[in-house]
Amino acid sequence: MKYFIIAGERSGDLHGSNLIKGILKHDPQADINAWGGKLMEDAGAKILKNYENLAFMGFWEVLKNMFKIVGFLSECKKQIFDFQPDSIILIDYAGFNMRIAKFAKQKGFKVFYYISPKVWAWNPKRAWKLKANVDKLFCIFPFEVDFFKKYDFDVEYVGNPLLDAIETYQAKGIRQNAKDDEENNISSLSISNYPLSIALLPGSRKQEVEKMLPVMVSIAAHFPDYVFEIARVDNLSEELYKPFLNTQIRLSNTTTYNLLSSSVAALVTSGTATLETALLNTPQVVCYQANWISYQIGKRLIRVPFISLVNLIAQKELVKELIQENLTTENLISELHKILSPNPFREQQLIDYQALKLLIGNAGASERTGKRVVELTNQ
Repeated sequence: MKYFIIAGERSGDLHGSNLIKGILKHDPQADINAWGGKLMEDAGAKILKNYENLAFMGFWEVLKNMFKIVGFLSECKKQIFDFQPDSIILIDYAGFNMRIAKFAKQKGFKVFYYISPKVWAWNPKRAWKLKANVDKLFCIFPFEVDFFKKYDFDVEYVGNPLLDAIETYQAKGIRQNAKDDEENNISSLSISNYPLSIALLPGSRKQEVEKMLPVMVSIAAHFPDYVFEIARVDNLSEELYKPFLNTQIRLSNTTTYNLLSSSVAALVTSGTATLETALLNTPQVVCYQANWISYQIGKRLIRVPFISLVNLIAQKELVKELIQENLTTENLISELHKILSPNPFREQQLIDYQALKLLIGNAGASERTGKRVVELTNQ
């Protein structure tokens, strides 16, 4: 069968790649065209448009690029019509994908949505549009099931795909460590001679890094016993980070998961990374600053009390959020001190992380969703 998948962001590329593996497990002959990235391509999709061209951050940035976005929509619709897929799977990326959902439904295509648009956060009434244009919605947060019940929309909770990515990472780490131990005839590796590391995750978009990184690195001098390591994303040039580097502030040469696993704490730009950090048991402070116009619009539309996925899932503040004018050097210094040892705030956050994992459930979301997509496409 033929599938058309659309992911417009870096996290969507990750989840899309695991979904593709799930589809291919249950439909080995699947023909998959997609908008996404290298991870989806490596998993078996033919990429027609890279998500790097689609990432616009904030209301103001979207408005400025509206003509370009309209062009992308037209291009995508034509590719769908030419390909004539048996089903279309949309991954998050609400502004774009909800328009594609309406078009696809009108043209008679089966439409599935994996990772729901966050309509519960900023425009609950759009749930009606999802119900009208989507044949099946696969949710990754447990509270979404109850939310959509209010709109008589029968959705499926499949679990959170981040658990799949982290389980795969941890399994590789266990195998690699065992191999290293065997080759070196050692049972453990001492890291006592290495400085303690604090991870900086300033985001996956150029606009985010330019906004977030200056305030993140501004606190380094107040923590002389630590090295600050910046998580770099592949879609951004190394040149973007160079002005911030010195002997204490480094650009990480490993994966984000490796960096988080080896760090004692992290400063994380709000987004998927906040949940990844929690699932890897790294204490964190959540940071966010937007363009002033985008923030003014956003705060009038957003209907939830938190911006981080960690706090939203828990429905209470597990991690500190420093947003907009509260994201200052002074506040960052204060909050970072609280999650460094020894401190009861740090221990409580680690305890809360374990409760969070119980709320999310088990790994396997990608395969479960892939299996259901194949089943529903066959019907």
